[in-house]
This record gives sequence, C-alpha cells and structure tokens, in this order.
Amino acid sequence: MAKYLLLKHYRGAPAAVNDVPMDQWTPEEISAHVQYMNDFAARLEKTGEFVDGQALAPEGAWVRYDGEGRPPVTDGPFAETKDLIAGWMVIDVDTYERAVELAGELSAAPGAGGKPIHEWLEVRPFLAAHPTISDCH
Repeated sequence: MAKYLLLKHYRGAPAAVNDVPMDQWTPEEISAHVQYMNDFAARLEKTGEFVDGQALAPEGAWVRYDGEGRPPVTDGPFAETKDLIAGWMVIDVDTYERAVELAGELSAAPGAGGKPIHEWLEVRPFLAAHPTISDCH
C-alpha cells in the first residue's frame, strides 16, 4: 500500500465548477459539506484506506530561521498557506489509480445550492524513502 495526500485548496488551483466561496454558503450547505467529508472518511476507515484528515483554521504564519541567537522571523512576501490550503486527507491505497478515484469522489462534496463543487484536489504521494544526497544531484 502507498500513502497519498489529498490536498484541498481555497485558491491556487483551477476554479471549481461550483465556485462559490464557502463564506457565502448557508449553514445548511456547510453542514452538508462537512457531513459528506465525514461520511467519506468513515467509509475509508472501514476499508482500511483512511489514515488521517483535518480541516485547517484560517490562522497561521510563515516562520523561518533568522540566524544564530536571533528570534525566528514570521511572515514575509509570500502567498499565505492559510489563504491557499483548506484541509487535507491522508489515504493508504494499493495504487495511484485508486488514489485518483478517491480524490474524484471527494471532489464531489456538495457546496452552494447542495450541488457538487467539482473542486480540484492535489494528489501527492508520500516519499517511499528519504532522499539521499545522490538523489538531489
């Protein structure tokens, strides 16, 4: 089995078919979306394909090392991940094709008007092994 990250974006990906921002959804539409996600995860738990998943809060900051004895630097001239990443799910499946199939199902979560979002999800495999120096050259 191989692990894949299914990454949900707020923006940065191509526009979804049902491209109404979540802050414009009704409480009922948000509840239906969350229920779809929970039901999807529960189904994958039964098949042993679910590893973990989380929605992310909008708060966050960029942090980097700024030299010996200096405090870390926060923020910078970057696109904020908190503006880009909505949440993620880790799955453990037999094939890349299965990962794509599940991402397609997750993309159908309902949004505004109860209609599927058809959002783009990023499918990223986990590294099977840590890269070595020779892999980087």
